[in-house]
Amino acid sequence: MSRFVLISPNTDFDQKLRLAVTGGLQGEVHTFATTVIPSQPQELFKQLSQERPEVLILGPEVPLENVLRLATILDVQHPEISIILVNEADPELVLHSMRAGIRDVLSPESDVAQIRVILERACQAYASRSRSNQPAATQALKDRGVVIGVFSPKGGVGKTTMATNIAVGLGRIAPMSVVVVDLDLQFGDVATGLYLSPEHTILDAVSSSATSDSLVLKAFLSVHPSGIYALCAPKNPVEADQITGKQVTHLLSQLASEFQYVVVDTAPGLTEHALAAMEQCTDAVWITGMDVPSVRGLRSGLDVLRQLEILPGNRHVVLNMADTKSGLSVQDVESTIGVPVDVSISRSKAVALSTNRGVPVLQDNPRDSSVKSLNQLVERFTPQWRAKAQRQIHRRVVVE
Repeated sequence: MSRFVLISPNTDFDQKLRLAVTGGLQGEVHTFATTVIPSQPQELFKQLSQERPEVLILGPEVPLENVLRLATILDVQHPEISIILVNEADPELVLHSMRAGIRDVLSPESDVAQIRVILERACQAYASRSRSNQPAATQALKDRGVVIGVFSPKGGVGKTTMATNIAVGLGRIAPMSVVVVDLDLQFGDVATGLYLSPEHTILDAVSSSATSDSLVLKAFLSVHPSGIYALCAPKNPVEADQITGKQVTHLLSQLASEFQYVVVDTAPGLTEHALAAMEQCTDAVWITGMDVPSVRGLRSGLDVLRQLEILPGNRHVVLNMADTKSGLSVQDVESTIGVPVDVSISRSKAVALSTNRGVPVLQDNPRDSSVKSLNQLVERFTPQWRAKAQRQIHRRVVVE
């Protein structure tokens, strides 16, 4: 198979593309040194001896109108093929490109390293889309994605660390099919936790243009090198007042129709936005530290939500920064909150370091006990784990 196909007469870019592929990617580059874009996919496949590429790179120096026409047809007939446009990007071009099904817009001046990152992302997307066209476990997600809310009545227990690691972990299972949403609208740290400098924020995502067109919404998402998307909090805390609970409800529903997994990092407490998110969640991850205030806070929060009858169907209780020298045991925590602890994550220098670096620990995968525990948490959201017959979701029942 010609894994990468380039249509462009630009020999300089062709050379950089080949260096990017030989520098760590598997497959060959098939180049058509022309400005002529086939009008139908079959014409391209015929020239490739009926083989279909994984990644199709169009440009530079090719007519943009013809590129968008071919991309639109490919997106309908062969959505598994990842299409990259090589052109100088502007907001209008990016919008038209996304509507045509083009996965990335790449500058002709990009260096070899930048090209390699885009190609890796395109290959991940091809693999994910190819699996979804087969009778695989991901089909169990059906038409709506899994919405995972990360909650805690108290701050400082590691919600953002959990949310970003869950997203990165799921991104390895479903590349380019995961989005993490920062719903801590005043002081959210998802951008910091992922070392991102987002051009757009959740404020753009609830605008009228985005709410009426999911392609516009996707243009406001930030792409992370691990193969996930992020929708970050407003840059100014004052802007949080411009977002309503109703807008949050619509946003999460919209994202769930486009992504296999939506991970929501919420603000501490039971705010209007957190409650709106909770009503959209299929799963709630409850985080508590190993200290009396956060444990008691979680117990009170769960009691209130039971009274309101808005608890999501699947509950996952995470004991973060567990320490046997804290004066509390896991059994103490369970007896206080009235439900079992599903995953216990020990206090870890690797997690603290990864947080300060802006590189989630599951992205780096160091040798650390926290990695194993976090992977166990991520596994709970996979179709394979859920599909096991007679599986008990919680480790044990606590007798009060």
